[in-house]
Parts: sequence; C-alpha cells; structure tokens
Amino acid sequence: MKMKKVYVVHCIDSEGPLHESLDATFERIKHIFHLDLKPSKELLKDLQEGNVDLNGAEESVKMTLDPHLLNYNNTWNKVEEMLQDCLSEEFRNRFKDSNGGGWIYNWHCVDHIDYEMNPRRRDMGYHNIFDEYKRILNENNSSQDGFHFHYHPHPMIKHAHLCATRWLGPTDKLFQVLSRRIIDRNWFPSVNRPGFQVNRPDSHWFLEQFIPFDYATLAMEPSIEDNHQFDFSAGRSGDWRRAPITWVPYHPHHDDYQKIGNCRRIITRCLNIGTRAYLMDENEVRRAFEEAKNDKPVILSFANHDFRDLRVDVAEAHRLLTKVSDDYDNVEFIYCEAVDAIRKSMKIKNKSKCEFTIDLKQISKGVNTLSIKSSVDTFGPQPFFAIKTKTNQYFHDNLDFQVPFQEWTYTFDDETMPLDAIEKIGIATNNSYGVTTVTNFEVENKKVENFFYNL
Repeated sequence: MKMKKVYVVHCIDSEGPLHESLDATFERIKHIFHLDLKPSKELLKDLQEGNVDLNGAEESVKMTLDPHLLNYNNTWNKVEEMLQDCLSEEFRNRFKDSNGGGWIYNWHCVDHIDYEMNPRRRDMGYHNIFDEYKRILNENNSSQDGFHFHYHPHPMIKHAHLCATRWLGPTDKLFQVLSRRIIDRNWFPSVNRPGFQVNRPDSHWFLEQFIPFDYATLAMEPSIEDNHQFDFSAGRSGDWRRAPITWVPYHPHHDDYQKIGNCRRIITRCLNIGTRAYLMDENEVRRAFEEAKNDKPVILSFANHDFRDLRVDVAEAHRLLTKVSDDYDNVEFIYCEAVDAIRKSMKIKNKSKCEFTIDLKQISKGVNTLSIKSSVDTFGPQPFFAIKTKTNQYFHDNLDFQVPFQEWTYTFDDETMPLDAIEKIGIATNNSYGVTTVTNFEVENKKVENFFYNL
C-alpha cells in the first residue's frame, strides 16, 4: 500500500528574549479586549481562573493570560538553556514522526532595529538574533533545521512592542536588514514568515520579486474569540479571511494575496500553537490527514515564539499528530525543513542555481557601468541589489533591465553614487526551486565571492 504523506513544518518566530511587567500585561489586555482593569497580582490570578465577569470575554482572556504564555524567556541565558534541550538528539527523538525521524525546527530570525522605545527589552541591533542562532545551531550540530526570514514592520511611533502592517513606509528598515544580511553575512532568504502574521499589497509585491515561499495564511472558520480580540477584528491584523481553508499550498492572485492566482511565489497555511488565537487543534490536524488521504499535496505547518517554552508546544503538536495518525492507516506524517516541504508537496522540479557573471567597466571619467548576467532565470525579474559605502552606509537600488530575469546593468555616476565611494556590492536571488545565490563584489580589488544555499 502506497503511503500518503503529511509534511509537518514547525516554524519559530525567532525574536530573542522578551520581558513583560505586570503593568504591561494589563496594558496588553486593554489593547486586545478594550478592558480597562487595574493591575494587580490578585486580579491577574482571578482572570486566569475565569472568575471575573467580562461580558462573554472570560475564556478568551483566560487563554491570553495562561501561565504558560506569560512565562517568558526574558534573557538570552533562558533562551539558550531551553535551546540546549530542544536541539538535543535525545529531545528530538522523544517525538518521532511516522518514519522514526526526530523533530525538525525552522528558525525565522528577525532584527529589532531603529526603535525609540523598548519596554519589552528586546535585543536591539542588526544581526544580533541572526548571529546568536547561527552560533547556537552550529554548536549543537543542528544542520537538519531550516534558517529563514522574519520581519517586523515598524509602527509609525517606533515603539518596539507595537504591531504594524506596512513593509515599505518611511520608518521601515526592510531594505537595510536585507542589504546588511547580504553584504555582512553572505545570506539571503528563500522562505518568509510574516511578522505579526500580516501580508498586505506592499509585502505581497515585494515577496513576489524576491522570496519564493511564504508560510503565512491563518485561514480558519470564524470563532467566537474573534469578536472579543479587537486587534484581530475586521482584518486589522493577521487578515486571511478570504484565503482558502486548506493545508494545500497555493500561488496567490496578483491583486489579492488571499485568493488563488498565477503569481510565482507559493503561500502555505501556518496556524499557531501555544498562543491565544488561530490555533492548530485536533480538527485542523484531522483536516490535513483527510486532504492527504484524498491525494492532495499537504503541508501541516504551525508557528510559535522562542520567548516561550517551545518544549510544551512540541509535546502538544506531537500528541495531536500521533492521536490523529492512529485513525489513518495509509497516511504518514513526516517532519520537514520548510523549503524541502514545499518542493516535495508541490513536486517542484529541481533547477540549476543562478550563477552571476559580473563585469565592471569605466565608460568615461566618473562614469562606470556594472553588467550582471545570470546563468539561468532568477525567481523575480531582477536580483536584490545592495551597496555598502566606505563610510558604512547601506543602500538598495533597482537595476536597469536589459533582459528581464537574465541580464541587468547599473551605472555609477553623479545621479547614483561615485564608484570610489563604494566598498562592496551585494547581489542576491533565488530560483523557483528555492536555491539561493549571494554574490559579493569588493570594488577596490575586484574580488568576487559566491555563496549558494540549497537547504
């Protein structure tokens, strides 16, 4: 009997330590539920036990204030102590898949940068979280795990604990983050996990240019909790109300990322675990097994945060998977890295990596032209183009198209930037198979370094 497969992908929004005071917890309750309550430990305990009349919001508030959810990893020591256990072979093999494989994680690292207030004590700085996870994963020989992208759009008032939806606004640092990861760390993403679980037209269009895979949609039937949690109401945040309620990945529509269309990138569903809303439960796991049973390409994906105890959520996810699996003799669940899961479920054909040829020529005094050619088609019509100056400034710009997906030029002159001001140029892309290419070019000695990532 040929076994059907449910590919299981565990995404972690890797954001580093998080602190929340008692006052901040009640401030969050006011923001979510519009309940103005006087902070106290006694009231917190009563709310956690559901002993306060909240006009129907009792259970939703109780879930939000669950002691597990408030037990934050508020220092890097606590995060690392948890990770040392989570990443161990003993822990991974405690929760095996149908084929006896150990647990696999996908770490989506964010940069907290350019905020004016930081009451939750987030770790601020370019590469801080990225570098910590690179170190920890390398030290624990965790090469089976995925290493991916997460971005928090900036609120207009630049407070680090607030949410936003915009990727391309005046306060946002998306291009700074990516330019620095290309040039400083020789890295570029092939998988996105949307910050605050939000896509909008600007992020939709950006991803369509550069990043082929998006673990994003929260599509679910409406629940009574939605009426009480105002931050999720009327599509304000995490809006996936029009998206298909399925574990089958899809190509989005150009004009509406929630609808099926003909865009290049692939969006797949990713519910929550260990939090207050859009939760993966037994019914959703059963939906995945039913769809796999009916020969549909299924990725069962769920997400949580590293500032809470991941081990609790791993145990709960495994409990749901094994319980439902007992009812499906011909369906197995397989842990997967995020890129690998999309390749296998969607049966994407392997493609050659993009290799860049770079040629820099002086056209006249003060005018130099960079020519870029790719050996095969890039995922989007142009690669991501980044510049680092000798004064440590980073810039992103568009290229001049000669042949879309294949050839481009860029001219350094008084309308862009003089070549003698530039230290390094970074060029990055993916192909449609999710193979990443990063090429860095040192201007002074014309040294070219190429980096390729295929899982």
